[in-house]
Amino acid sequence: MGSEAQQNSLLRNDLIARYFKLAENHTSVKQEMLGGLTTFVTMAYIVVVNPQILAQAGMPPEGVVFATCISAAVATLVMGLYANYPIALAPGMSLNAYFTYSVCMAMHVPWRTALAVVFCSGMLFLVLTVTKVREQIVNGMPDCLKHSTAAGIGMFIAFVGLRNAKLVVANPATFVGLGSFSDKEVQTACFGLALTLILMSRKFHGAILLGIFGTALLGILRGITNWPAAIFSMPHPSSTFLQLDFRGLTHLGLLEIAFAFLFVDLFDNVGTLVGVCEQGGFIKDGKIPRVGRVLLADAVGTVFGALTGTSTVTSYIESAAGVAAGARTGLSNIAVAALFVLAAFCSPLATAIPGYATAPALILVGVLMSESIAQIQWRDFTEAVPAFITILATPLTFSIATGLSLGLISYTVVKLAAGRFREINTLVWILTVLFILRYVYLAVA
Repeated sequence: MGSEAQQNSLLRNDLIARYFKLAENHTSVKQEMLGGLTTFVTMAYIVVVNPQILAQAGMPPEGVVFATCISAAVATLVMGLYANYPIALAPGMSLNAYFTYSVCMAMHVPWRTALAVVFCSGMLFLVLTVTKVREQIVNGMPDCLKHSTAAGIGMFIAFVGLRNAKLVVANPATFVGLGSFSDKEVQTACFGLALTLILMSRKFHGAILLGIFGTALLGILRGITNWPAAIFSMPHPSSTFLQLDFRGLTHLGLLEIAFAFLFVDLFDNVGTLVGVCEQGGFIKDGKIPRVGRVLLADAVGTVFGALTGTSTVTSYIESAAGVAAGARTGLSNIAVAALFVLAAFCSPLATAIPGYATAPALILVGVLMSESIAQIQWRDFTEAVPAFITILATPLTFSIATGLSLGLISYTVVKLAAGRFREINTLVWILTVLFILRYVYLAVA
């Protein structure tokens, strides 16, 4: 019996090694599991942060915790099993901010209707991925807008973090001002920011998550936050599961919202893929092998996430930590997915963490997203102007869609003014006309 069990175990290991091509990628099961654990620890903060952001749109936090974990697990499994890459996915930080602050709060779209838009955008992702149009859209957008969009979203997320920490407050004379350091929440958030900065600079795996827990613990000790009633509980998916409202899709602005979800996810995802694949040495002849399968993973994740109750799912740059730890194949994603499923049972812990504890995470994620500013050609005026307008308008208008549209319009205008109209491709022309018509309609409506 012992010999037979040993043979079965060896057979399973052989099948796993062949399916994930461990030998060809110079890796092992142990190395992949370590890489998967590292990736999960570095991105597990999303289990806490995503419910907090979406709760501001009126969504039940317990349901969002379940949706966050399950959609991340499903999308990560698709990426690992179908595309065989060590790239994990979860609801995107920029996209949950757009969902809450731009769509639900600024445009007054009910969260159930917004979920229906996310579902439709996910289905559109699937169609565009299968037909390879998605890759063409990415290639058709100017580089300065790709880089500035990521940077603008980073500024936007950091601004939200500063507001949640009460470091930035409303001021009737100057619009915004510095918060009061006599406030215990401000003091605790500053401690959390310093703690997370130290951990990240020392390259601690899971620095952001440790920073969140450390900040929350200090808040509890100072009496401004209560201990969680429990650590584990059974998931409560019913409050967000299949709560989509398709009847509200006749709203005029929803087409623009769906486009914004599509646009942001396109470049957020592609930027992450390029970064992680370059680090892992996966790029061949300047291209990412099996890129269609890779893009399919986040499309499936987005559809599944909308059905369960969360915003758009996308690839995570934190996967680079797992690659640095040795992950080279999709086998590491199996470990990440399993850990996300386990995290779904930690709803009481995730929902008990206050906003000031997650504020440092938002600020520092914004820092990481702003890295792309360095890739903008600032010495070329026709590239610098649209990039600057995109970066500036996104946080100041509190709208990612507005930042994108103003940046694109300014790109077309400045290229025409410089006599470089040949650099404006068909896609940019079409989008420019559509955005101008949108602003004309808003002016006369």
